[in-house]
Amino acid sequence: MKEEYKLITIILKSGLITWLLLLAVWSFGAMFYTDDFLPGPFVTLKGMAGLISDGTLEKDIMFSLIRVLKGWILGLLFAVPAGLCVGYFKPAGYVLEPFLNFFRFIPAIGFITLFLLWFGVGESSKVSLIFYAVIFPVMVNTIAGVKSVDYSLIEAAQSMGAGRSKVFFTVIVPSAVPNIFTGVRLGLSGAIICIVAAEMLAASEGIGYLIYTSRLYYRTDWIFTGIFTLGIIGLLADKLLRLLGKRFLYRFGVR
Repeated sequence: MKEEYKLITIILKSGLITWLLLLAVWSFGAMFYTDDFLPGPFVTLKGMAGLISDGTLEKDIMFSLIRVLKGWILGLLFAVPAGLCVGYFKPAGYVLEPFLNFFRFIPAIGFITLFLLWFGVGESSKVSLIFYAVIFPVMVNTIAGVKSVDYSLIEAAQSMGAGRSKVFFTVIVPSAVPNIFTGVRLGLSGAIICIVAAEMLAASEGIGYLIYTSRLYYRTDWIFTGIFTLGIIGLLADKLLRLLGKRFLYRFGVR
């Protein structure tokens, strides 16, 4: 009985039942519509195989991944230090938090036309749009991490003669790491979500371009392929990030 319970638990944790249920519902729904409107799993898989065989999907994935990584890394390099400063140094918070609280409610897609005008039709406009989508979740979580630090730890460090800068680097930053890591994960999610909008600017390759242009050929199976590809990339990227966090940031409380 215990072994059966363990087996059921393993199956549930694996998410296999969820995926099988999704496939069943999808297949059932596709029976009532044409392939142009709602292609079934088999039709979508066939369309994906065609994109893989001619190298289109591989090329689009590579272009999208490069753009996502560039925008995400640049966003982290800006947002983490900025969030630490805003959270810890009150004058910086007084100046920057109003801008943060205003712009974080404006979606990146609202800036597509402006970014195209300002940065041109090259890679800069796409990377800049992803950068914009990344910085806000990272900054908000970093600020929250700084402000949630136990004040008794700060007092203990100060009682031992630690100055403001030493408290910042030895108490504030290590204590805020779990929140920062959450922001990093959310930033990656935002970058992947934003790639579709970014590649609508003027791209001629990428997953977003594939999804956007497939409508011209009534290839709904290609649209589904692009959507599922983004989901798989995000799922694998987040799992890898979590593994790295547990491996290298375990002592900071990242689980």
